[in-house]
Amino acid sequence: MTRVILFNKPFDVLSQFTDKGTEGSERRTLSEFIDVPGVYPAGRLDRDSEGLMVLTDNGKLQAKISNPKFRSPKTYLAQVEGAPTEDQLDNLRRGVTLKDGPTRPALVEVITPPDLWERDPPVRYRKTVPDAWLRLTITEGRNRQVRRMTAHVGLPCLRLVRWSVGEWSLDGIAPGTWRNA
Repeated sequence: MTRVILFNKPFDVLSQFTDKGTEGSERRTLSEFIDVPGVYPAGRLDRDSEGLMVLTDNGKLQAKISNPKFRSPKTYLAQVEGAPTEDQLDNLRRGVTLKDGPTRPALVEVITPPDLWERDPPVRYRKTVPDAWLRLTITEGRNRQVRRMTAHVGLPCLRLVRWSVGEWSLDGIAPGTWRNA
């Protein structure tokens, strides 16, 4: 029977079980939160991003979730610097061309600020610069893709939370906790 774990990865945690970084660096890893043998992350989530990670013991499922050829939808809540214009949103909806090539079109909409947990450390606040929240759904998963896409259209990302992967979502999962799917 396939095991699937849904984990709400906190900010500043690596999306792997061990840290192969510089000796003496004390970066937090998944092993601090998940003590389940035989499960592995299906895809990555950057250290400075938060939210849903799917872990499984099934290699085929892991590949289906993480390989862009399967077009598994991933939805993110992104706090961006600036007030998005329709042109900026349309560019994201058409797909943008990054250094590693064009992206697939994203589903994107401006949303009211979501009711999320506090982030530690908090996102910087600047009185003179507005910010906004976007809900973006992509079907790829390139390195730092959402951050690079929003920056490309002039909306630098301040906070990024992956809310869902395929049919699974963060509903009811507090930061640093997990549940079986």
